[in-house]
Amino acid sequence: MKKLLLYLFPTLFILVLMLFIEIKHIEPFESFSLRFNDINFDLQKKRINQDIVFLAIDEKSVNEYGRWPWKREILAEGISLLDQADILLMDMIFSEPTNTYADTLLSQSFENINASVCGFFLREKSTQTITTDEIQTLEDSALDLLQSQVAQYKKPSFIASPFAELNILPILQSCTLSGSFTTLPENDGLMRSYPLAVYYENFLYPSLAVQGLRLKFDSDVQRVNANTVSLADREIHLNPNGFIRLNFYDRKEYKIISFLDLMQGKISPDIFKNKIVILGITEVGAGDVVSTPVGMMYGPLLHYTFISNFLENHLIVEYENITTLLVILMVLLPLLLILFVKEVKIRTVINITTYILIYIIVRYLFISQMIYIDLFYPLTSLILSIIVIEGIAFRRQEKSSRFIKDAFSAYLSADLLDQLIKNPKTLTLGGENKELSILFSDIRGFTSISESMNASSLVTLLNRYFTPMTQSVMQHKGMLDKYIGDAVMAFFNAPVDVVDHADQACFTALDMINKLNNLNKQLKEEGTPPINIGIGINSAEVVVGNMGSDSRFNYTIMGDGVNLSSRIEGLTKNYGVNILITEFTVVKLTHEFIYRKIEPVAVKGKNEAVLIYELMPTTEETKKIKIMYDEALDSYINNDLNHAKELFNKLIKEYDDSLSKYFMVHINNQQPWGICKMNTK
Repeated sequence: MKKLLLYLFPTLFILVLMLFIEIKHIEPFESFSLRFNDINFDLQKKRINQDIVFLAIDEKSVNEYGRWPWKREILAEGISLLDQADILLMDMIFSEPTNTYADTLLSQSFENINASVCGFFLREKSTQTITTDEIQTLEDSALDLLQSQVAQYKKPSFIASPFAELNILPILQSCTLSGSFTTLPENDGLMRSYPLAVYYENFLYPSLAVQGLRLKFDSDVQRVNANTVSLADREIHLNPNGFIRLNFYDRKEYKIISFLDLMQGKISPDIFKNKIVILGITEVGAGDVVSTPVGMMYGPLLHYTFISNFLENHLIVEYENITTLLVILMVLLPLLLILFVKEVKIRTVINITTYILIYIIVRYLFISQMIYIDLFYPLTSLILSIIVIEGIAFRRQEKSSRFIKDAFSAYLSADLLDQLIKNPKTLTLGGENKELSILFSDIRGFTSISESMNASSLVTLLNRYFTPMTQSVMQHKGMLDKYIGDAVMAFFNAPVDVVDHADQACFTALDMINKLNNLNKQLKEEGTPPINIGIGINSAEVVVGNMGSDSRFNYTIMGDGVNLSSRIEGLTKNYGVNILITEFTVVKLTHEFIYRKIEPVAVKGKNEAVLIYELMPTTEETKKIKIMYDEALDSYINNDLNHAKELFNKLIKEYDDSLSKYFMVHINNQQPWGICKMNTK
């Protein structure tokens, strides 16, 4: 009895503590739990529903029709091509009128669709004035039946907000229903769940995808019990906030079609026949990209995921009580073993084997039945209980202290997780305005390279490429901000001050090209195609600091100067050069570099043209090229075309100079030197 009491009280303390943490979803345990269970999506291989299409207003669509928002006549024309679709979901909003003709044309385009759902979202603050007519029209989309049952069940507590941003009245009236596309990330910043509905003005409004399914099945949402509803006789499990856990697919499974391809006739409208079509935005700066357990994903694909989950019977079923029972079992298991099993090795094997068996069964239940059971809290309970129980046993068993110490040391790796949970670092959000030099580099023709290699070889090649590129940044006092696919983003003068940041950025760019040349020599010997890159550098005052949310952030930069640097990098392929720098970087240079003026360029996102230069390596050949080129360009600018042509042709003949070829085209087309308008990414 004395031995039992010695272990019993610590065990009960652990049990109460872990049940409190698990039931109340205490941070940071909850975030660790979410990440731990994300492996579910890597274990299963399920196919996405083929009756859903995402029609994306993507980069090439924006390049064709201009920055978002577009003229509504363009959208109306595109929507008119979707008349064979079953249901159209609009993951965008038209909250302001433009002109009567355009607004009427757009609203009429919805009337030609079999059924349509237009979006709205909740806001904490809003300047939009919502009329009585708009509210009354919106109320037609509410969940009357479920609304009447909320008071009965008291939960879930659906999210709500005092303000909303709605479509203008003509569009509201033309859409079959309106649905919310408001959603919230989990505590760690990742999107894992989809809201069934939201509250606004004391009415319960379904989300965009739920409204689409209501129309498809001509059915309403009904209560099954406090945490479950049904739609078309299919049960949907909700968390306490009225969210549905999403069952994500491999990102390659999602069917995405460019809006431009539809408009240009590259895609037949027949492809949308009897389909649920989601129209949304993916262009950087206009659309939203969210973090999910399977990586970064376009925001509209959350609707896509839920609809496919529903149609393919991939809806996740949650039984929270099972997790609670497993926590109890894992806390009590070490206690039972210490009372009846003397050998530490045997206890260890039983503890580990028991958890592994439970792990396998739970993962199998998810793969086969879509049943979600949290395994993080049981694991933490088991580890904590083992540490405490075995620790007490260690102190009691002096004769076998070394043996037990060796056995107990097997758990020290798990103790690292315990230390992280008990001692989280305090980080704060915030930034400062500071002048930096920003560098972007990107591999040209990366798509064709990736298509010619298998995944393993591609990853190996990228690692070989990123390693020297990163070394160049670090060696010249820069900070690597991130890898964006095959692109590298870096900046200079933060977090540590670098007085000659513009020079260091230029040194980095030249060194990157030099290291790339060495890598390409190796690739050539291996029979691998060479890598070509473009680099853009701009110096500007931007915001730098910790940015993100309270639970997920990183040290990065934001501002117009960052965007300009990226767009300048995109221009390198137009001129056939490796490195472009802006006039704002040139004026900051203190070391001697070889660079040559090109022309002022009006890039997307800038009201004023920016003069750009090519940065060249310092060699005797480049010095000769610059002298001859500067004379040729001056002649071209001063309209001495014959002399300019003579010098440009000489540069082409002797040095195969890309810029000379570029300006020869302009001269032959009788285009004067001046501001050039170019589309950049």
